[in-house]
Amino acid sequence: MKVKVISRSTDEFTRERSQDLQRVFHNFDPNLRTQEKAVEYQRALNAAKLDKIFARPFIGAMDGHIDAISSMAKNPNYLKGIFSGSMDGDIRLWDIANRRTVCRFPGHHGAVRGLTASTDGSTLVSCGTDCTVRLWNVPVATIMESDNLSDCSSEPRAVYMGENAFWAVDHQWNGDLFATAGAQVDIWNHNRSQPVNSFKWGTDSVISVRFNPGEPNLLVTSARSKQLSKCVNYYEYNILNPCEPTWNFKMETGSANDRSIILYDLRVSSPARKLIMRTKTNSISWNPMEPMNFTAANEDCNCYSYDARKLDEAKCVHKDHVSAVMDIDFSPTGREFVTGSYDRTVRIFQYNGGHSREIYHTKRMQRVFCVKFSCDASYVISGSDDTNLRLWKAKASEQLGVLLPREQKRHEYNEALKNRYKHLPEVKRIVRHRHLPRPIYKAGVLRRVMIESERRKDQRRKAHSALGTIVTEPMRKRRIIKEVD
Repeated sequence: MKVKVISRSTDEFTRERSQDLQRVFHNFDPNLRTQEKAVEYQRALNAAKLDKIFARPFIGAMDGHIDAISSMAKNPNYLKGIFSGSMDGDIRLWDIANRRTVCRFPGHHGAVRGLTASTDGSTLVSCGTDCTVRLWNVPVATIMESDNLSDCSSEPRAVYMGENAFWAVDHQWNGDLFATAGAQVDIWNHNRSQPVNSFKWGTDSVISVRFNPGEPNLLVTSARSKQLSKCVNYYEYNILNPCEPTWNFKMETGSANDRSIILYDLRVSSPARKLIMRTKTNSISWNPMEPMNFTAANEDCNCYSYDARKLDEAKCVHKDHVSAVMDIDFSPTGREFVTGSYDRTVRIFQYNGGHSREIYHTKRMQRVFCVKFSCDASYVISGSDDTNLRLWKAKASEQLGVLLPREQKRHEYNEALKNRYKHLPEVKRIVRHRHLPRPIYKAGVLRRVMIESERRKDQRRKAHSALGTIVTEPMRKRRIIKEVD
């Protein structure tokens, strides 16, 4: 006769210390838990709702500037430090943890258009509309003692003069060279007062420059039409507030209007490739984990991701903004990037996502001119027209502070549940919903109506034309005019 006996060792379920957790045994046989899927779905639904309840992305504002924030730069050697420059020439070093000014760098007599730090974080390079490039020594001792909240000032180590205004500057990720953008692209060395090399392709003004993180001799720039001195009045239709059209000034441009993105290689004496688009590109950022890819923030409310080896088509088009995208910066992980727009919002996109996963806004925040990810990818810093820097969480519902192991596991379990059931309608609706201010919501509706109207018009034109005479281009190619080698 066969007898089945339940046997259990006391060592398997007895706690060694009173502080230990009680061991719980689970039988993972699906026949014993027929409602497992239903329970998991309800947990995913609750996790999505809890994320909305605890979504508090705004941490605080850093005020001190008396004019609009025009540029920002991270210190690669110091996690808590960030540099900011304003339209009145004021440059400040901030301690993000205490949200206070650590050091000031006076000297510019016009708008500070570009800031960048050297690889070791010891040198700050600034440029502006006063036709000067200034090199500053970053006071390391003051940074380390920033808990004392000392507000010091620093004098420039060197001042380099240029013939035209400078619009951007960027430093090599690994090297002693930095590049400035203006009437042309100039390559500078820390120890020389004149550029070691200059590049120019066409007659456009270069407004953005970025070195490649993987190849130190490769950089990309964006250009715009040169502005002449003649101004005319024009009637501007404000999409954010259609009831209040305003009179403004418009610069009449000459024949140089190719709105290009240009790749340069410092090992050769001429530019490498040029991509001409229909609208201006305001800023560019390389993906640090995939150095062959970069994303361009465009004037047409979209961002376009390109492969530097194949510029005839965008890899992805990132939509959702309702006004010009002014700045862009990738996360150190390379999985997402943050954008700041003229529509007074900050959005976070997945590197391969067509729509934003987060949108940040406040009642007082005005047009956002610059944005940065923190060096640990946990925070986002934005600088806007209202003279304030604002600190945001990269994940709106993330819990700040030290997490216990059980809390960390619980968060990971909830994320896994939401990811598993994200395609179901109820979970998808809760996760995707974002509250928008009324002007931005109306502008988004109006923009969608305009896009749909244009699509219907193209379909009717194609339907009433001879077969093959009109070819519908995909969105990834539609904004590109041509590529020049």
